[in-house]
Amino acid sequence: MDIILDLFAPIIEQMQADPMLIVKQIVMWIIGGVLIYLAIKKEMEPTLLLPMGFGAILVNLPGIEMVGGEAVAQNGAFHTLERLFQIGIDNGELMPLILFIGIGAMIDFGPLLRNPKYMLFGAAAQFGIFFTLCLASFVGFDLNDAASIAIIGAADGPTAIFVAQTLNSGYLAAIMVAAYSYMALVPLIQPVVIKACTTKKERLIRMDDSGARDVSKTTRILFPIIVTIIVGFVAPDAVSLIGFLMFGNLIRECGVLNSLSETAQKVLANLITIFLGITIAFQMKAGEFLRWETLLIMGLGLFAFIFDTFGGIMIAKIMNLFLKNKINPMIGAAGISAFPMAGRVVNKMGLAEDDQNFLLMHAIGVNVSGQVASVIAGGLILSFLA
Repeated sequence: MDIILDLFAPIIEQMQADPMLIVKQIVMWIIGGVLIYLAIKKEMEPTLLLPMGFGAILVNLPGIEMVGGEAVAQNGAFHTLERLFQIGIDNGELMPLILFIGIGAMIDFGPLLRNPKYMLFGAAAQFGIFFTLCLASFVGFDLNDAASIAIIGAADGPTAIFVAQTLNSGYLAAIMVAAYSYMALVPLIQPVVIKACTTKKERLIRMDDSGARDVSKTTRILFPIIVTIIVGFVAPDAVSLIGFLMFGNLIRECGVLNSLSETAQKVLANLITIFLGITIAFQMKAGEFLRWETLLIMGLGLFAFIFDTFGGIMIAKIMNLFLKNKINPMIGAAGISAFPMAGRVVNKMGLAEDDQNFLLMHAIGVNVSGQVASVIAGGLILSFLA
């Protein structure tokens, strides 16, 4: 009997000190379980959602007390995740920046360089960010928190972390979870928005790629260098993000670092994503995460995400008023930064409407433009507010 009492002593002590905290922790276990379920059963970004879900359980084990508004724990896992968070995110946003090297190595800017007009879709798909910034300010968040929340709409987790951390947002946990959750939910959310904004006739439009120009190796090499220099002048606060992204792409395109490029694309990107996911979970402590502001942030993030998708689609429809060769407006939805998920979703929807309508190259071209545009948008916000 004494052994059993000793075993459950942390839970008993915690219930006596704060009866509601154990209830909140159980809720967080359920949330963690849902994330694990989505990762395994639905295969929704498993490298991200699985560590996030398991981490949410780890940081909400019994033995955690709230002292002066701060979580204090006796279990080793809590302290380990705290160190990871301090090193990888809190101290210079190290993990998001390294992840951008891997993402850059994955990106083929060829489709964008063949059709530079696709950059317009990436820019238009950031519309929701600035609209949500105004809305978040209106409902009571201060300007720095509102800007951090608005970046969720870009569906770009590393940029969201970077902006929220730089602006010292008090809602970093909710922002990180919302940003990565909506990245994973792209296949569920975007089809609904796309169908609501387009007609069947528009979704059946086939796009001819025969007149697209070839992209030389020199152009591919110069592109990441030139973009980094331009962003350095236009949005200096974004130069670290865009620099690491373009450095990864330069590794891919230079042609002399093939083994390093493959390592960055696969081993580095996956490893950092796993560590990033479980490190993000450190911010999912029950006492800090379960508050009404979290729900409001999730709602505002969804609003931004929907309106970013809407903005990309609308610019395509406007362009069709003046173009002889029509653009399938669905590709505008790929202008968000969720690479390559958004591009794949558009291609899948195109094939569902017409099994001979291959939109992948066009959608990926728009998708990579959205990756660049979201980083620039984050940099511009930091330039105004940091």
